[in-house]
Amino acid sequence: MSHTKPSQALAGAAQVAPALRRKRLGMLDALLLLAAVATYFFADLYLALATSVLIMIIFALSLDLVQGYCGIETLGHAAFFGSGAYAAGLFALHVSPNPLLGLVAGAVVAALVGLITGIVVLRVSGLTQIMLTLACATLLYEAGNIAKSITMGDDGLTGYSISPVLGMFEFDIYGHTAYLYALAVLLVVYLLTQFLVNSPFGLTVQGIRENAMRMSLLGVRVGLRRLMLYTIAAALAGVAGALSAQVNNIVALDTLSFTLSANVLVMLALGGTGRLYGAVLGAVVFMVLSDRIAAIDPTNWLAALGVLLIVVVRFAPDGLIGLVDRFAARLRRSASAPAAVPAPTENTKATTTDKEVTP
Repeated sequence: MSHTKPSQALAGAAQVAPALRRKRLGMLDALLLLAAVATYFFADLYLALATSVLIMIIFALSLDLVQGYCGIETLGHAAFFGSGAYAAGLFALHVSPNPLLGLVAGAVVAALVGLITGIVVLRVSGLTQIMLTLACATLLYEAGNIAKSITMGDDGLTGYSISPVLGMFEFDIYGHTAYLYALAVLLVVYLLTQFLVNSPFGLTVQGIRENAMRMSLLGVRVGLRRLMLYTIAAALAGVAGALSAQVNNIVALDTLSFTLSANVLVMLALGGTGRLYGAVLGAVVFMVLSDRIAAIDPTNWLAALGVLLIVVVRFAPDGLIGLVDRFAARLRRSASAPAAVPAPTENTKATTTDKEVTP
């Protein structure tokens, strides 16, 4: 027995190590982190917007797990965001104002919603699956609207307070604590998703996306793997919703709306599916442009975003991250190309010939 335990530990390490080696944090990760830190120090007036961007990045990452890596089509991903938001708000109102416990509550409730709805949604595919996800989100929206004694309906869930993070960092009106809190949660979620998609489980799910029948013939329990990833993605969306509830001190009914589901789909389409960087880039571009264009033209700002989406789909079908990849690949090819050798002149040829005939 003493020989079995070390061998099992080594086997477990052998499975974890490849996932860590496949994706190492590189230059782009460092640039994104540097941009986040620079935003905190040099964009004090936009910290509220930046915090919303961080929350939407988490939400877009959760959708990318479902749609980009597993191939599950959905129009109701806001069901999990809203479930997590209401769970965190009700938890702070009736149980405890601790923000970390509220995050856990939001993730657990959203995961339960994902598990229950996933059992129904994942039994079908195609258009039927899309309509079922939309129906589940619509049912939750109507339930939140009807249960006014619990959710306060259209007025939004208010009246709760959030205690300082770790008992030391109190939320201020300038948004400094909220931004750093959201950034810390995003870093944890990002590292978790990076490990997940590069782990044996994540690679198996990507194989299911490519050919579910072949993976089933290889002995993979396709339905169980899809349901597990669907539930994990729902929990991450719940974390984003819980963050929104804690930072804004209100949970609006719109957190369960179809508009929010459509917005996060546009974010993913802009950035690129099946790439976590695409979710990050798409959320940033969508949120920043929405804010700036709405400030310029509050009436027709959606039209400008529609034109941008059409242009991206036409000229970059794999999203903005695809353009970044192609540009980086072109730079690498130009840097690694050997320098052109100058053609020999007539004098060089004559000298070479003389050397060859000289004994």
